[in-house]
Amino acid sequence: MNSQSSFPRSQSPELSHSKEAWRVFGIMSEFVAATQRLSDIQPAVSIFGSARTPHDHPYYKLTEEIARLLSDAGFSVISGGGPGIMEAANKGAFYGKSASVGLNIQLPHEQHNNPYQNVSQSFQHFFTRKVMFVKFASAYVVMPGGFGTMDEVMEALTLVQTGKTRRMPIILVGSKFWGGLVEWFRQSLLLEHMISPEDMDLIQVIDEPEQVVGAIFKHYETRGFEPSEAEREMQLNL
Repeated sequence: MNSQSSFPRSQSPELSHSKEAWRVFGIMSEFVAATQRLSDIQPAVSIFGSARTPHDHPYYKLTEEIARLLSDAGFSVISGGGPGIMEAANKGAFYGKSASVGLNIQLPHEQHNNPYQNVSQSFQHFFTRKVMFVKFASAYVVMPGGFGTMDEVMEALTLVQTGKTRRMPIILVGSKFWGGLVEWFRQSLLLEHMISPEDMDLIQVIDEPEQVVGAIFKHYETRGFEPSEAEREMQLNL
């Protein structure tokens, strides 16, 4: 048996390096295209939550109401552009006064774009898309969700905690859903000195839609929504 013909040859190092280089250009083009497309949507609020939430679920209706209030208050609303909570966020904003923005991710099976988007931008890479959620947001509103939602909220907390982005409201909506996680933060992370006491101040847990909007305005009432020059420089290094 000829062992040389039994296994496919791997790509040459030169071809592999060439593919990697072109992939980097593709990532760069995603950043450039998204930045240009989204530059006029501020102030904006990013809303996260489960893609699996059905239309008749209370979480869907609550998200739609929050997004409509935010839109009517002058905030563009950014969601992941897909179904479930993402659709509810876009739908509420779509019928409000401000832009409904969908940052759509290309996935093999799960994601499809919802129809309630005034501004739609597609991404191949999760990390490029996640930068845009932070870069253009004045606040994070986090609805009940699964692993993807947890990933987003933890990244937001980490970026604010470490000073890689400006301090902004990070609002967890639903004390019944999020209460256990916040208590675990206190009883495990805080007591074991994995976080500082002031890190708990980065999170707000709110149940009522009007209070969500009020908490965002309260955060910015003494400084305005426009980022300072130092904050702009900070966000260039995300």
